[in-house]
Amino acid sequence: MHTTLHPDLPQPDQALRAKALIESCVHCGFCSATCPSFQVLGNELDSPRGRITLIRELLQGEPAQRSTQQHLDRCLSCRACETTCPSGVRYGELLTLGRARVDAAVARPWRERLLRAALVRGLPTRGFAWVLRLAQGLRPLLPGGLRRRIPPHQPARWPRPGSQPRQVLLLRGCVQPALAPNIEAATHKVLAVLGVQALPVAGCCGALPAHLGDESRAAKYQAELVRACSNRLPLLSTASACGLMIKEYGQQAPAGSADAELASRTLDLGEWLLSPAHLPRLRAALKPGALPLLAWQPPCTLQHGQPGGARPQHHVERGLLALGFRLHHAAEAHLCCGSAGSYSVLQPQVAQALRSRKLEQLQHPEVECIVSANVGCITHLAAASELPVRHWVEVLAEWV
Repeated sequence: MHTTLHPDLPQPDQALRAKALIESCVHCGFCSATCPSFQVLGNELDSPRGRITLIRELLQGEPAQRSTQQHLDRCLSCRACETTCPSGVRYGELLTLGRARVDAAVARPWRERLLRAALVRGLPTRGFAWVLRLAQGLRPLLPGGLRRRIPPHQPARWPRPGSQPRQVLLLRGCVQPALAPNIEAATHKVLAVLGVQALPVAGCCGALPAHLGDESRAAKYQAELVRACSNRLPLLSTASACGLMIKEYGQQAPAGSADAELASRTLDLGEWLLSPAHLPRLRAALKPGALPLLAWQPPCTLQHGQPGGARPQHHVERGLLALGFRLHHAAEAHLCCGSAGSYSVLQPQVAQALRSRKLEQLQHPEVECIVSANVGCITHLAAASELPVRHWVEVLAEWV
C-alpha cells in the first residue's frame, strides 16, 4: 500500500518505520476474517486493513480525528491478523506507532483520561490488592451487575514446598497474586514434583502502561524487572501476556544487552514444564483415575503473540494430551475472548459480546472446567461462566 509521507511530520524516523510497515500490506483483507472487533462491529474501519488505512492517512497529512482514535482504541491487540496475514505485516508494531501519533494530536475526554490513568497507576501497585480485598468483602452487598465484575476471594490451596535441588525464577506479576493466588501455589506444587524450586520475582512487566501509551512508566518497570532477574536463571511466566511482553524486550535493545538476555531466557510455563524432558516424570506422578475433559481456551498472547514455530500454545496442548487429559476446543479458538488486558474495562460492550460468543463455543456436556493460561482471560471468562475457569496448572496440581 504505497504511502507518501507528509514533509512536515514530527518524529521522521518513526514515520519512516510506519511507512515501511504500511507498504508491506497488500490490502488483501484476509485479516478481517480473524479480527474479533470486526466480527462484532462489522465496520471496515474496525478491521486491521481499515486501521492501516487510517494510519496511512495520518502519515500523508490528514488531520487526526477523535473518530480515528476511537477506531484504533477498539483494536484488542490480539494479533490474530498477524497469524493470518500472508505478507507478514507487523500490525501490532504499526498500531502502537499510530496510536501514539493520534494521542499526541487528539485530547481524550476527561473521564477517559481519568480511567486510563487509574488503570496505569493503580493496577501494577500493592494498593490494588488492598482495594480488591475491600471490594471482595463488600461483594455480597452489591447489586448483581457490579457483583459479577468483582471476582470472589480465592485463597491459595497449597502451601509453598521447601527448598529443591534445582531452581528457576517465577514471575509473580502485578495483579495475579491478588486476583488468583492459587495459580502461583499450584505452580510451586507441580515444580516440586520435578525437584525444582521456583524463586518468586515481584514486579510489573510494563505491558499495561505500554498498551495505554505511558512509555516512560513501561520503561521504568522494564528496567526494574531486568535488574531483579540478573542471576541468569530461566524466568517462567504463568501469565502469557507478561511472558510476551518480556520476550519482546529484546526487539528494541542491542544484542547482548541485559534486556535482550532476559528476553532470551524467558519461557511460558507450558514451554518449560510440559517439555519432553519433564513429561515422563510428571506422568509417573499422576494419581490413578481417568483425567477430565477440559475446555481449552488459548490466550491470544500465547497463540498469536509469542514467537516460534512451535508456539507455547502447542506445548500446553500436546503436554496435557500426553499426560492423559482430554481437550475440547472452541469452534473459533483463534478469536479473542474479549479480555485483552484493560480492554474489557475500556471497551466493555465489545468485550462482553466476545466473551458470550467464546463461552457458548466452549460448552460441552462432558466438560468439567475451562482452562486457559493468562489471568486476564481467566478472570474475564469466569465473571460470566457457569463452569469453573482456571489456569491449567491448577488442574494439573490436583492430580500430582
